[in-house]
Amino acid sequence: MIGSIASVQRLAYLAAAMLFIFSLRGLSTQETARRGNASGILGMVLAVAVTAFALRGSMAGAAGASGADAWGLLAGGIAAGAAIGAVLASRVAMTSMPELVAILHSFVGAAAVLVGLANYLEASAEASSAVHAVEIVVGVFIGAVTFAGSVVAFGKLRGTLGSKPLLLPGRHLFNAILMLGCVVLGGMFLSVPSPGALWALLGITALACVLGAHLVLAIGGGDMPVVVSMLNSYSGWAAAAAGFMLSNDLLIVTGALVGSSGAILSIIMCRAMNRSIWNVIFGGFGAAPASSAGGKVTPAGPVQEASAQQVADMLAAARSVIVVPGYGMAVAQAQHPVKELTTLLQKRGTKVRYAIHPVAGRLPGHMNVLLAEADVSYELVKEMDEINEDFGDTDVTIVIGANDIVNPSALTDASSPIYGMPVLEVWKSAKVVMMKRSMNAGYAGVDNPLSYRDNTVMLFGDAKATVTKLVAALQAATSEAA
Repeated sequence: MIGSIASVQRLAYLAAAMLFIFSLRGLSTQETARRGNASGILGMVLAVAVTAFALRGSMAGAAGASGADAWGLLAGGIAAGAAIGAVLASRVAMTSMPELVAILHSFVGAAAVLVGLANYLEASAEASSAVHAVEIVVGVFIGAVTFAGSVVAFGKLRGTLGSKPLLLPGRHLFNAILMLGCVVLGGMFLSVPSPGALWALLGITALACVLGAHLVLAIGGGDMPVVVSMLNSYSGWAAAAAGFMLSNDLLIVTGALVGSSGAILSIIMCRAMNRSIWNVIFGGFGAAPASSAGGKVTPAGPVQEASAQQVADMLAAARSVIVVPGYGMAVAQAQHPVKELTTLLQKRGTKVRYAIHPVAGRLPGHMNVLLAEADVSYELVKEMDEINEDFGDTDVTIVIGANDIVNPSALTDASSPIYGMPVLEVWKSAKVVMMKRSMNAGYAGVDNPLSYRDNTVMLFGDAKATVTKLVAALQAATSEAA
């Protein structure tokens, strides 16, 4: 009977793992993203159900309780977690999704640390083996780095912590000392018989937390989307380490899938930004201290402010228009009015496309999700590499709440924190309309000389209200022409 249950569990785990793979495959494109999400949900439901069934007997035996009591305890924990998660998810706006993702990564890291401590305190025969002890050390280390790094990322994304990188003198030596300290404590942990080495495990946890926090503090706001992706990878490896500690094959496979996919996405984003992945992970490796970087760009000329009517007239006369969405569009929730505006332009025979930078917003794919929510056709949404050469043949480019991803100083100013990052070269258009609330700098904390160019006009105000005015003015112009 026990053997048949184990066989069913292995088959169910295999099915769940395949569903997770299908989920990742589906999430690779916007067209199949919903199907990918459905596969992931189904796989997780199957995994939780089978794991709960398999653990029922062991829980009841360990606690000396009945099977019903064990089921009640397990169901209560799942229900409480699901309720808290549902409430948080329903209340979080799309603009706050990056920090939600970051804090969820911290939960995975904390879980790995707690699993490691619990495994060690259990003091079973398995826990005393050398191999399992190594698993505990590695799991606690990865989990602590993930936890602390994710908490700091949450603070940066939420605005509680500053977006500028904390580049301390000798920071890489400091990181190396922390790593060496963890290795030394790990050796002591392995050499001391159980359960007398708890202090070493707690020491590893503390040093790893400091390391994780310092690594993310040293990363600037312009690289935060990559950091979110990397923390996703860290959380996957933390989950895989917990799977080794718990001897759970599915958790190992699932963690490895998350860890590897997050790492691959981070590498792709770094290539798109002309960044080294090691530069991002180690917080500006080889960069100058903060005091010598990130200076203000000298304004190239006066700002030209335009009214909504003037911009509407400009759009009405344009043959080709490119829309560059940014975080400001997300904050104002202006994606639906923007879709309405571009639909009006298309009806007038204007060629309209959307240009998406790999790190637009504060989460990979942030702008794509917003545009998909507004039912923007996938054919109109172009990545940076696809559309960057077309700005020279474009009459009007509308930049909605974006700053760093259209900043020419990334290509010309070696002192800028975003120097070397490929950007959308919108200044090559005949006219550029920058829609912003004010002249404040972007998330990276640098000024944008694009605002002062002769072919750029500024349209100030809330993005949603401003685009709504443009729609009304364009509708009026269309009615008059008819």
